[in-house]
Amino acid sequence: MAEALIKESSKKDKPAEARPRLRIKLRSYDSKVVDASCRQIVEIAMRSDAEMIGPVPLPTEIHKYTVNRSSFVHKDAREQFEMRIHKRLIEVSGPTQRFIEAMRDLTLPTGVEIEVKTS
Repeated sequence: MAEALIKESSKKDKPAEARPRLRIKLRSYDSKVVDASCRQIVEIAMRSDAEMIGPVPLPTEIHKYTVNRSSFVHKDAREQFEMRIHKRLIEVSGPTQRFIEAMRDLTLPTGVEIEVKTS
C-alpha cells in the first residue's frame, strides 16, 4: 500500500515538458487604447498559431489627489482629481518564431506601456 503511494507521488513530481511562456502586460490611462492594443496582439497570436490566455483585465490603479482651491484661506474649498491606470495581461505559451517577429514589428499607440517577461 505504501509502495503504491510512493509511486503515485513520484509520477506527480515530474514536471511536464516545460514550454517557454511570454507574459505581456499592457498599461495605459485610456481603457479603449489598451483594449485596441490587446486586440492587435491577439490577432498576431491567432495568425501565428500560438496558444494564449487572455487578455485578462487586472485591477485598475486609482491615484487620487486632493488640492486646496485657495492658497492659504478657505480650507473647506478643495478639488479632487484622480488618475486611473488600466492594465491587461496576455500570456502566450509556446510562442513561435513567427509570433516573436510579428511582436517586434508591432507599433502600439502612444500612451501604452508594454512589459514582456519570459518564463
